[in-house]
Amino acid sequence: MDSLTFEDFTTLHKPQLDAAGVPSHLWEALYTKLVNQVFDAGDKFSMFMIDYEDKERSEGDPLFSVFVSTQNGISSSDPNHIYLIDHAWTFTANQAQEHLQLVPLLLQRMAKLMGCEGDITHEEMMSFVLKHMWNYSQTYSVANNINIEDRLPVWYVMDEFGSAIQHSNEPNFRLVPFVFCPEQVTYSILFPICDVGYNEEVTRNYIEGSLQTDEDSKKALLLPWFPAKFTELSFVQEEPLPKYFLEGHEVETLPALEPSEFPDVSDSSKVWKVFAEYKYIKEYLNHPQFAFTDDENNADILWTTTHFKKFKEFSQSSPNKFINQFPFEHVLTVKDLLSVVCRRKLCKGVKTFDEDSLETYPPWLPTTFNLKTELPKFVSYFQQRQEKGLNNLWICKPWNLARGLDMHITDNLNYILRLPFSGPKIAQKYLHNPVLFSRPEIGRVKFDVRYVVLLKSVQPLGSHFTVMNYNEAHLCKMLHSEFIVEFEKQYPAHSWEEVEKEIFDMLHEVFECAALKSPPCGIAPSPQSRAVYAVDLMLDWQHCSRGKDKIQPKLLEVNWTPDCKRACEYYPSFYNDIFSLLFLDKINNEVFVQL
Repeated sequence: MDSLTFEDFTTLHKPQLDAAGVPSHLWEALYTKLVNQVFDAGDKFSMFMIDYEDKERSEGDPLFSVFVSTQNGISSSDPNHIYLIDHAWTFTANQAQEHLQLVPLLLQRMAKLMGCEGDITHEEMMSFVLKHMWNYSQTYSVANNINIEDRLPVWYVMDEFGSAIQHSNEPNFRLVPFVFCPEQVTYSILFPICDVGYNEEVTRNYIEGSLQTDEDSKKALLLPWFPAKFTELSFVQEEPLPKYFLEGHEVETLPALEPSEFPDVSDSSKVWKVFAEYKYIKEYLNHPQFAFTDDENNADILWTTTHFKKFKEFSQSSPNKFINQFPFEHVLTVKDLLSVVCRRKLCKGVKTFDEDSLETYPPWLPTTFNLKTELPKFVSYFQQRQEKGLNNLWICKPWNLARGLDMHITDNLNYILRLPFSGPKIAQKYLHNPVLFSRPEIGRVKFDVRYVVLLKSVQPLGSHFTVMNYNEAHLCKMLHSEFIVEFEKQYPAHSWEEVEKEIFDMLHEVFECAALKSPPCGIAPSPQSRAVYAVDLMLDWQHCSRGKDKIQPKLLEVNWTPDCKRACEYYPSFYNDIFSLLFLDKINNEVFVQL
């Protein structure tokens, strides 16, 4: 490491140091300590066991705190006062239990660090650490534009010294993660933000980095360390202001609705030129009225896999073309907006939840909270379910990642409250009593159902759907017709026709809700737009006090430009049927139903 000069270090790390807010007068000392692996915090600080006096230490209460031990105290302007702290454990959330089982002595070290006391079994120790680890876990992510999985959050627990530093709303130190690029090793770095005297306690802000500014939200984020009751707070959700629908989204323009001409589908002899970025369209679309072109400017139909925003310009420059997107369709395809949109089905004055079960309405929408904007309401709802002894299992997922990335399933409130620090999340009530499907080689499994929905117009609302693709755990190839036969064998008291009617109604209501408000709060009409979405849903048992229990569809998500590879393999005419319906107004009634 001798070859790394301070200038090299600064070039490599300046963006990271600036982003972390590390004062520049500390950089050279940090460089020296990293290169020479100097861990000298023990020379300036001391750890002391916390004396709870007559009060009994509660489970989760800290054992230690840290104090300045140097006689002259610590000056924030001194360029030497920056300290390295090692990480005792680095993990991703889905690896935690495996790490604790396989890494020698890790479980014992974490148990001791977290204050697990007494003579307990290995299983009890494991349970204790998995429950309390979120009180000690911090997170970071390293950006990598090549592979989004590489940007998933990494969690870590600092060593005993770092973990002993306690919280203050007015801290005197900051503690931030830092990746030393030459070694690709992450440390935490501790430095003062004000002068700190001899024997003064060292504190940091546990929720630093949170974007929450209101007191209820900050109080909720501190719940893992400072218990509080939120049950007096209403959890009834309200629709956010229009500006919320624009946050984090590129500005879209709306189509000019009266251009000189729009695409004419009346000519049955016309061959439509298709510019397609999705390879399975090129492979499976072989209808004689469609031909492919690699020239985007020469195409009649643009089928892109990247988001399109310039609808006004498109309607003016290319009024005779189609595109496979609608303006502001992200109100359906972004997870936090979808739940907001779907609650529009509720009329003013109508009950929004059942007072006994706390189940929220509409019944086909799983209870969903935005952990950025609705955190206190979520905590209130969680605690009220807890008081009633109701199931409290939740699935937390990012707004903007698919394929199950960075998803967490837990009933641990502290775990959930730490997740917003790894990126924006929604918390959705996990379906704990789903309809199961019996497979001889596995047993009874959970499954989700995918409907491909075709949207032709928003005003008037014109949508079709096709039953093309059923996804099951440990996927097996099963045509939808075969699935229906097998389903009705397993549930003879519930015809698939009854179940599907509920699904039809739900699908219509989803798109109806999206069109109820004008942009930016709703999807916008565009005569040049045609779109295909995949709607994923599960089936849940809904208890009825009288008669048989009902099978209730539950909406999971709406996907834009879905992967239709399997649908094409099962149904080679998949894209012929879709393009015929969207662009030729020809409907194959065997696979499509109009909503």
